[in-house]
Amino acid sequence: MFKQGRLPGFEDFDAGACVALREPDADIVLTYLGTAGFILKSAERTIVLDPYLTRTTLWQTLTRPLVPDAQLIRQIIPHADDVLVGHAHYDHVLDAPDLCLQTGARLIGSSAVMNVARAAGVPERQLRPTSGHERIACGSVSVVGLPARHGKAILGRIPFPGDIEVPPPWPARVHQLRHGQVLNWWLDAGGFRVVHIDSADFSNEELRGLHADVVCLCAVGRQHRPNYVRDVVELLKPRYILPCHWDSMMTPLHANPQLIPGVDLHGMLHEIRALGVTPLLTPIMGQQHFRRIPQPNPESLS
Repeated sequence: MFKQGRLPGFEDFDAGACVALREPDADIVLTYLGTAGFILKSAERTIVLDPYLTRTTLWQTLTRPLVPDAQLIRQIIPHADDVLVGHAHYDHVLDAPDLCLQTGARLIGSSAVMNVARAAGVPERQLRPTSGHERIACGSVSVVGLPARHGKAILGRIPFPGDIEVPPPWPARVHQLRHGQVLNWWLDAGGFRVVHIDSADFSNEELRGLHADVVCLCAVGRQHRPNYVRDVVELLKPRYILPCHWDSMMTPLHANPQLIPGVDLHGMLHEIRALGVTPLLTPIMGQQHFRRIPQPNPESLS
């Protein structure tokens, strides 16, 4: 059972509530990779966030060094310009170094993420460390890391806390990939703004004053942080919320995924609608198509 990635007692994902959006004259495509992973693609740039395609089984995760599936990474993401990683847990960082080695993409993230990349052999010229609060140009897209917190997502505790101060053994075991600094991402593609929240918590102070057309929102947080969805809506005033990080991460990429226990996707969708925002529940490898709308007064971030 573990070999097939099916966990006993886990509920299977029901795709019945999924939505495929295609705005008129769409020029931005957002592809959901499962877990907290996305590809943001325009005619001029491909930005990948938290790619995790390898999806080891529970048995592999707990007992073996974690080896990225290089062939699958190459098949699913043949091109990337920039790779953003929000923190250094295995389900966010594991595949990023291999993707950068294959495509020549630049890796952007915390010092912990940089040390994982060094362990995997990514050249320094491809590494762009950040602790947040600075604009990083990714072609015509501006990216800013927003310091955040990791949620207490497992039995009221933060899994594998701490930093990665030196490159870990490679391939690493799950406990060697501690989260390090956690960053949410604010991306401004010139008339289309995305906030990516890849953990079950965030900082209200860091989001205050920003706006987003789309928020990619970790579904686990709704079970662990009071007013999780409401605060996101009130702070960022998005048009759409795209739930992510709802799947167990243990099923193969193209298999029907399983829900993380306790994640109430239908309740989350209902709450998003009740707050006046459109939810976009997206299956793994599903796509949403958006149109950039130029803003008269571009947002300023110090």
